[in-house]
Amino acid sequence: MNIVQHKRKDLLIMKRYLNFAFYYFLFAMAGGVFYREFTKFLDFSGKTTLSLVHVHLMVLGTFLFLLLALFTRHLNLEEERSFRRFLILHSIALPFMVIMMLVRGVLQVLGTSLSSGANAAISGIAGISHILMLISFLLLFHALRKCSE
Repeated sequence: MNIVQHKRKDLLIMKRYLNFAFYYFLFAMAGGVFYREFTKFLDFSGKTTLSLVHVHLMVLGTFLFLLLALFTRHLNLEEERSFRRFLILHSIALPFMVIMMLVRGVLQVLGTSLSSGANAAISGIAGISHILMLISFLLLFHALRKCSE
């Protein structure tokens, strides 16, 4: 592969992560607006998990993929097996985490009382998504360490 082809490939990879960052940014903004408008519409002023959706999407989505876009300029992350596994696992874990935050938050704002089984199910799925996120970050750190050797 010549230098021009290699440079083009690097830019395409970088663009992919910039696109991920942009879409997570849009979801983060939508989550923030939903939280503000939904609680305002229902005149809710207590604590709710909905307030965390915006921040989680911004940090674990937007900022993370902006950083990865920068790393791909200097490291061959795409070639690392653990990085590819990170991408798959992260793409599963973060949406599940956010969905459970939305479910829990909407139920809190609506004042819905849950059975202990339903409450445990929501907590269980959220817990599994956090464990998957932990594993995905371990894979990311492994890939970054291997690429920087």
